[in-house]
Amino acid sequence: MKHTLTGIGILVTRAREQSGELTRALTDAGGKVFEMPAIEIIPNDADAVVAEASAQPPPDIVIFVSRNAVLFGAPATRRVASATTRIAAIGGATRSALKEAGFEIHICPADKFDSENLVEQAELQNVAGKQILIVRGSSGRELLARTLTARGATVRYLATYQRKTADPDPDILAKLGAIWREGLINVVVVMSVDSLKSLLQILPPDCHQLMRKTRLVTPSKRVIQTAAEALPGISTVLSEGPLADSLVNAINQ
Repeated sequence: MKHTLTGIGILVTRAREQSGELTRALTDAGGKVFEMPAIEIIPNDADAVVAEASAQPPPDIVIFVSRNAVLFGAPATRRVASATTRIAAIGGATRSALKEAGFEIHICPADKFDSENLVEQAELQNVAGKQILIVRGSSGRELLARTLTARGATVRYLATYQRKTADPDPDILAKLGAIWREGLINVVVVMSVDSLKSLLQILPPDCHQLMRKTRLVTPSKRVIQTAAEALPGISTVLSEGPLADSLVNAINQ
């Protein structure tokens, strides 16, 4: 890979368990990566997740909203899905995780990976009378459920994990602030609104000022909207998707 990011310092805020692929891609491209996980991902009890899924009516459609949903929800889905169950992925990263887990994906946007585009897919239009299971964390956006319910489907959630704001060591935060003030962080990568809110909660106030002067790269329009409200004047770049190659390309802009 060409070292197109040589001299660029990049703050990666993904949960530590999820950051490996992105960190490797950025490093391979010559970037200097600084990791500051903004959230922790805590899986729910696996047996309890299976029991909850099994207690619900067999799903006609199962929608996975993230890679974590696949990681922690795949075993339960295998228990309740039938040969006719349709599997939906909200986007490319989720689709890749489903393929790795051995699922056939029937519904997924070709681009613009978000709830708005997922509900526009043909197989989610005529869903009256369908049982739909949304596999996600303990909370999330309600757009999918609200839209599909309005179309006549019965929608249930399967919560498979929880997100928790990280609690970094104060010495690590102080070191990060010093590095940032030296001008060694040029880009911040934020994957979700939850991550952005947690990052702003973690960072000391002087780092908020530094973030305003640092380009933010994200695959989420909602992150850009939230950042503009919280950090007026911040420069943002929208990645084509959440996969590592897309984020590297976005930083290259």
